[in-house]
Amino acid sequence: MPHLRIETNVSKDAVPKDLPQELCKLIAKLLGKPESYCCVTIVPDQLMVFGGSDEPCGQALLMSIGQLGKKENIAHSKGIFEKVSKSLGIPPTRMYITFHDEKAMNVGYNGTTFSEIFGE
Repeated sequence: MPHLRIETNVSKDAVPKDLPQELCKLIAKLLGKPESYCCVTIVPDQLMVFGGSDEPCGQALLMSIGQLGKKENIAHSKGIFEKVSKSLGIPPTRMYITFHDEKAMNVGYNGTTFSEIFGE
């Protein structure tokens, strides 16, 4: 159910091929969720500027059912920024992460919703 989506002006050729898998493992660990439920999308080659400059930058959205809160998001932010900065060369000052804590009834999976899966 967790989904990390990163949009960036970094070219597709500069995105390490194993980065989606590495980020998938990372968000599973950070959120304490099964990796089998985690999804990562990287959207490269975007026409994007940050602070008026087209140097490497990005924006990210992390959606999850639970595990997103004031203290937790600090740890999530730290882990994601470290990985993205190292792998894509995007400085932490040139990317935002928006955290979205979604209700289980609003996330569909396998022909139902997570509220049904969780028995809510």
